[in-house]
Amino acid sequence: MANQTDYNDFLHKHRDVFRRFPLELVHGIPLMEPIAQQWAPIENFQARPDDLLLSTYPKAGTTWIQEIVDLVLNGGDVEKARRAPVYIRIPFLEICSPPPVPSGVSILVDTPSPRVIKTHLPFQLVPKSFWDQKCKVIYVARNAKDNLVSYFFFDQMNVTQPDPGPWDGYVKKFMEGKLAWGSWYDHVRSYWDEKGKHRILYLFYEDMKEDLAREVRRVKDFLEVDLPEDALQKIVHHASFQTMKKNPMTNYETVPNAIFDKTKGRFMRKGEVGDWKNYFTVAQREEFDADYRRKMEGTTLRFRDVL
Repeated sequence: MANQTDYNDFLHKHRDVFRRFPLELVHGIPLMEPIAQQWAPIENFQARPDDLLLSTYPKAGTTWIQEIVDLVLNGGDVEKARRAPVYIRIPFLEICSPPPVPSGVSILVDTPSPRVIKTHLPFQLVPKSFWDQKCKVIYVARNAKDNLVSYFFFDQMNVTQPDPGPWDGYVKKFMEGKLAWGSWYDHVRSYWDEKGKHRILYLFYEDMKEDLAREVRRVKDFLEVDLPEDALQKIVHHASFQTMKKNPMTNYETVPNAIFDKTKGRFMRKGEVGDWKNYFTVAQREEFDADYRRKMEGTTLRFRDVL
């Protein structure tokens, strides 16, 4: 697609191809049917040494880190970050829809270097070329309960993923790893376990909420970008939740209703830490906490505000 208008017009024109796709297993991981059916080009994707991969479990701060990275790489130039919606600026590696909608791989093949690439793939499904090429990876993890709540509301308005159903059942599906992109527990643990063997910067959503300037400094140091303090503070302001929620280049309001049904909610909802306390019953919390302790046993990975 030549630009954002062309791309959005194209999606509107072909909106009839979108529906709630079922999940299919790919190497044991549940992914949306179009992704599973077009898996070979994803698995065989050829990374370039200067590629930067941004990885998260869904609804763990993906758009946030995309906007921060784009601003850092552009020296804090806010106008450059307004050149197109974030989903066009930073293509989604594994996303697939039925033809003729282009896949993430097909878009990335034609994207000039250096490329910044988004993925939700767990570590074991990331194309091996990223590790062979020693690419840099930034991973953002969010505490399980807040991540679950955000994903639940997202699945209500994202009409390309399975219907979330009632809250109680969704909590169980999360615990069992039966949501798109699989188990949160395996996802966050696998990148944590591999960060010492690869060039992975591991960030926490809660740390970003606590002190965004500190975490932006970590990002710019990891990317080896010189950034004056005034540019860094500009990034901190521009990347605040309230600013991004109002920004059509980050709030996904330009995505057609055939994909995101805005009568069911908004892509950027609250962005809070601890919002899970408004949704978990005492019984759900007790069951979830016991299961969490079992699944996270033996790891040094620790989250704040989860138990």
